[in-house]
Amino acid sequence: MDLALPSRLVAPYADRLVGFDFPDLPADRRRATVGFVVHRVDTLPSFAHLGVIALGALFRVLIALPGGFALSRAVVGLPLPFVPEYPRLIRSLAVAFIWERWPHTTPTGLAA
Repeated sequence: MDLALPSRLVAPYADRLVGFDFPDLPADRRRATVGFVVHRVDTLPSFAHLGVIALGALFRVLIALPGGFALSRAVVGLPLPFVPEYPRLIRSLAVAFIWERWPHTTPTGLAA
């Protein structure tokens, strides 16, 4: 199965970040949320899409390393241009999707 570039680059980090931010979110809702994030990234205008894909590649490499998710969280704190915006983009899309789709979800992702 050949996955589109946003799926291969954005989905693994988005999955880890959504799982970290919403540890009680059921697996099916998490998959739907990550799918929404990937779809929205895939529909960005070309220049923005290119930038997000470049950041997605960086974060994909980081999380492939041992301890990579913790490393990615540390990199976000560095004074690098645009790097902190990538997890912020994923979080904002995920939060909007979760609370629009399942409005009674708790802050940890538990279905209420």
